[in-house]
Amino acid sequence: MTRLTESVGESIFPIANSSTILETHALTRRFGKTCAVNNLNLTVPAGEVFGLLGPNGAGKSTAIKMLTTLLPPSAGGATIAGLDIVRQAARVRRAIGYVPQSLSADGSLTGYENLLIFAKLYDIPQKKRENYIQELLNFMGLQDAAHRLVQQYSGGMIRKLEIAQAILHQPLVLFLDEPTVGLDPLARSNVWELVERLRSNFGTTVFLTTHFMEEADVLCDRIAIMHASQIIVTGTPTELKASLNKEDATLDDVFIHYTGDLLASGANYRETSRIRRVAKRLG
Repeated sequence: MTRLTESVGESIFPIANSSTILETHALTRRFGKTCAVNNLNLTVPAGEVFGLLGPNGAGKSTAIKMLTTLLPPSAGGATIAGLDIVRQAARVRRAIGYVPQSLSADGSLTGYENLLIFAKLYDIPQKKRENYIQELLNFMGLQDAAHRLVQQYSGGMIRKLEIAQAILHQPLVLFLDEPTVGLDPLARSNVWELVERLRSNFGTTVFLTTHFMEEADVLCDRIAIMHASQIIVTGTPTELKASLNKEDATLDDVFIHYTGDLLASGANYRETSRIRRVAKRLG
């Protein structure tokens, strides 16, 4: 696929520092007296796969909602591709793709029809839509299922289609909020391969959240661990494991060390219900 310079070309995205694609400055979000995200400071280089980890309720989803312009910050700020997430929100949305945890594909339509709708939403020129859609279906391995209803897709196929929808305009940054929750091991492996292909083929920067430590270890160049609304440690998987001074340390060990007992930081009833609903529709 050729980058859609009409929508996402470098000429209309004034990246101040070519090595930095995403930067936050004391990014904060409060809900009444509750501080969900407190003074978030991150710098993500272009082309990196960056993982934001943390127990449920740590503030990860709130941070992503601010970065994707779905939720205004209470204080601080952030830029993506040199664009301010508040003052230039419309342009930020053209520079990013977002795959939420909730269902974003219409099961009553075919895979092709879902992509066609997104092509129109992204203002991809009509004469180019067909080529881009077909190329993306091939890239995702969905060409044989293009004209089947999405409600007939497997969980892995649905996730591939949702990612396809989010990258149809070839965004500079792709946000993936728990992209493999509810998927079987084969489908999860396919998503891992897809993330790597996006980075290697298009130079896409990927910002993801996950509860699978193995996934973070395999995919992420760097990881930030968030707990109680704040970033408590950032580093490469190797650096984080080495910080424990423990032979054969894993990212699970790192997670427990920096966030406390997994049982104590687990999901509440509503969060558990949500996770199981997502798993059921993708299973």
